[in-house]
Parts: sequence; structure tokens; C-alpha cells
Amino acid sequence: MLFVLTSLAGSKIAGVREWGQANAIAILGLVLAASRGIVPDLLSIEAGNGLLAVAICLMLAGFRRHLGQPVPVRLLAGGCILTVAMVAVFHYGVDSLPLRTMTVSLFHAIVCCAIGFGIPLPAQARLRYACLFTKGAALLLALGHLVRGLAFAFQADVPAGFLEPTTQNLVFFALGTLALPGLTLGAVMMANARMVSDATYAAEHDHLTGAPSRRAFFAAAEREHARAVRFGSELGMLVLDVDYFKRINDTRGHAVGDQVLRDLVRHTRDTIRTVDYCARIGGEEFAVLLPDAGADTALAVAERLRAALDRSLPAAPGLAVAYTVSIGVAMLAEGESVGSLLARADEALYMAKAGGRNRVVMAGMPPRPQRAGTGRGAYG
Repeated sequence: MLFVLTSLAGSKIAGVREWGQANAIAILGLVLAASRGIVPDLLSIEAGNGLLAVAICLMLAGFRRHLGQPVPVRLLAGGCILTVAMVAVFHYGVDSLPLRTMTVSLFHAIVCCAIGFGIPLPAQARLRYACLFTKGAALLLALGHLVRGLAFAFQADVPAGFLEPTTQNLVFFALGTLALPGLTLGAVMMANARMVSDATYAAEHDHLTGAPSRRAFFAAAEREHARAVRFGSELGMLVLDVDYFKRINDTRGHAVGDQVLRDLVRHTRDTIRTVDYCARIGGEEFAVLLPDAGADTALAVAERLRAALDRSLPAAPGLAVAYTVSIGVAMLAEGESVGSLLARADEALYMAKAGGRNRVVMAGMPPRPQRAGTGRGAYG
């Protein structure tokens, strides 16, 4: 697990550093704990258990950082110190292996509970599976540590040694040994799912505005086109771009032009219907897909959008930049492809620009395709 986490060190995924540190510390803690009778008791008992407590706390810190949650550093540090102090009391004050085991187990159970209950279940399937696995593993480990602590606290006879080959010792030692690898496996799954999700998002979204990319738009358009053909529903498309955008870039700078594009996307999302789909398809040109929208609805959405984007925004203190948009509208015709629909909406956009800009133009419907055997032909 440590080697796997090392391979993720350059990924910039939050939490990987803490998970790696936890595994490195846990290795040393397990070696010390397993060296009872070989090294001084201070190292095998207090130091070993202290390192394992720090390791599980680092796992919790890694998960919270990965999820963007605050890390309760003081609370975790206080818990580690208290746990080691209680281990020392049950070593040098009242020498009791069951009470030491109970103390350590309860601390690990509490931290594992914090890990499990702190992991949300996102809606995205790819992230949800990894989070569900990790959440389940953490809560099962918490239950195992709780059972371990209670078993040692209420047992009648004390084992001769921690590594006596009894069934109980073997089961509980296996639990302690596998806890960190189990949690780390979940952490690696979550990190991998996050990287895949981020890469997918980057491939399907425009980095400047956050709007879906041209590729994502065509994928969505093909899905809606297939649905419209299957159910006989209507499908509209808007194509819009910023009027005189080159002039804005040339006179006010590209930073202001970028600000205009971001403002356009933000206000477009606030204006269109929730079922509509807006994407950047190139330069200052954007497209909006209108599922289940008739011609009247499409025109109403376009006019509302044109009015919302006839606006000024502050480009700098005391300065404002005004912009407008022109919009072309097209409705899906029988037998028409997505490419043809986009081309007609684009043609209507250029008609809007030729007509003075800051206006909406509806594209005419193409001629209905001739069905075989319906024309008069040579016999008419």
C-alpha cells in the first residue's frame, strides 16, 4: 500500500501525503509491537502503540483533507497523547495487557467511526462505489476494534503474552495488521476515482468558462436527437455569440474578453430552463440544446436569453464593459441530423448579425424529404 501511495505522490490529490505517512509510521509501529521481549518494553508497548495511534489519526486526516473537510488536529493529538498515557498507566501502574488492549482498541474504534461517518456518498457512480467501499471498511474495522476491546476487558484469564498463538490473539492481531491496508485500499480507490472523474470533467468541459465542451455538447445532442426520434418529441437548438467580441478583446484586452465569456455562461445558466443544455462550441460561440421545446418555447427562451445578456459588467473599478449577443434558433425537422440542425441554427445566427445584431432569428424549416413513390415522376 505504501508503494502504491508513493506512485500517486505526484497526482496532487489531497490526502495522499497523509495516507503515505500513516502507512510508513504503521510499519514501524507494527514492527515495534511485534518485537515484544526483543526490544525494551518502552519501545514495544508505549512507542509501538503510540505510532499506531498516530497512523490511524493520519488516515483520518487524509480522508478529511481529500474530502475538503477540516482536520481536528488538536483533538487528534489530544487523543493520541491520552491513549499513550493510559497505556503507560496500565503498564507501569497496573500491569494489565487486557486493559492496554481495551484502551488502544477503543481509540482505534472511535477514529474508524469518524472516518466511516465522515465519508459522504456522492451521486456520481464512479465516486460513490469507492466511497461506499471505504465507508463500509472503516465501520467494519470500528466494530472489530470495539469487539476486540470488550473481549480483552471482560476476559477472565490474562494471556501469557501478546503473541501467544491462541485463536483470539491471532484473530485480533490480524485485525490490527490489516486495518491500515484495508483503509488504504479504500483511499487508493477514492483517489483513483477522483483522478478519473477530474480527467473526464476536464475532457468534457471548457477550462475557461466551465461550460461543457463541443464534444460533450454533440454527445448530449445525439442522445436527445435519438430520444426525439423515438418518442416523436420536439427538439430545438440555439446558437449564440457575443457581438463585436474582437473589438472587446482589442480595446479592453483578452482578460476582459475572458470575463465576458464567463459572465455569459453564468447568466445563460440562470436564464434557460433546467432541462436545457448550454455548451461552448468554439471561440465566443455557444449552443443551447432545448429538449421538448416547440418553436414558440424556443423563441421565448431565446428572447429571454438575449435580453438577459444585453448587459454591462464591471471589468475594473470604475470601468464597465457592455456586451450583447445575437442568437439563431432552429427546430429539428423530420429526418434531420444533429449536424444539419446545428448548421441551420448557425445560419440563422449569421442572419441575426447581418440584420443588426442583438436580435433573435428563427431558421426556416428545410423542405420535407420526398418519400419513395409519392412524387409524380416521369409518369406525372
